[in-house]
Amino acid sequence: MRNILLTLSYDGTDFCGWQRQDCGDVKNYCRTVQGEIEKALEKIHKVPIVLYGSGRTDSGVHAMAQAANFSSPIDSIPAERYPRAINSFLPQDIRITKAEEVPADFNARFSATSRVYRYFICPDSIQASQTRYAWCVQYEPDLERLNEMCRCLKGEIDCASFAASGDESQSTFRFLNGARFFRQPVFPDGREMVVFEIEANAFLWKMVRTITGTLINLDRTGAPVDSMEKILLAKDRRKAGATAPSQGLFLYKINFDGVRVHP
Repeated sequence: MRNILLTLSYDGTDFCGWQRQDCGDVKNYCRTVQGEIEKALEKIHKVPIVLYGSGRTDSGVHAMAQAANFSSPIDSIPAERYPRAINSFLPQDIRITKAEEVPADFNARFSATSRVYRYFICPDSIQASQTRYAWCVQYEPDLERLNEMCRCLKGEIDCASFAASGDESQSTFRFLNGARFFRQPVFPDGREMVVFEIEANAFLWKMVRTITGTLINLDRTGAPVDSMEKILLAKDRRKAGATAPSQGLFLYKINFDGVRVHP
């Protein structure tokens, strides 16, 4: 058996998130990224294949470089040929961009040392082609103020204020490498959007979207720059702002070359 690591991208708009779901019948069928790739892998291998992802994205959330691994019983396919083989059985809103053989004990979830997310924000009107990939906020964010607010988002932090109701994590502590806002030209017209980037060892359910929504609300309402830190220290979800919509969020990168910090 070979352990194959895939790097993949997907448009999450029409998926019920990453994780395969048992919906019981065709009428209630839930289309998931994991489920679609596992179906493609089964067609290639002629046996069921289980895919292990580095993280679970929610409904409507996209990925530029999700990572996932599986055990292959086939020795005849070179690892670098897997993208073309798998893509031939996948819908167009999922693309495998890279494949490589990794050690037998490698796991895309437990071997990851950090995850990077980016959230795209359009200050004003938005192109029709971009509505699936950005949040239009109808005001001009102050990046200097926002980056001041982000300074507290670094180090080992109790993120309870940003945990969604129903999160089943045993601990709300996470190690954050940092967070920042910047501007970046985007496809197809090259206009600049505001981008929020955050990196951590792992994230709570809807944590990135809750942090994004909270920061934008604080900036829009002219709240003091220490407001974010006070919300963080409160450890109370009721103190934070509304959760930002899913369409602007991208799982941007998975790192495997750092030092793994719990969980």
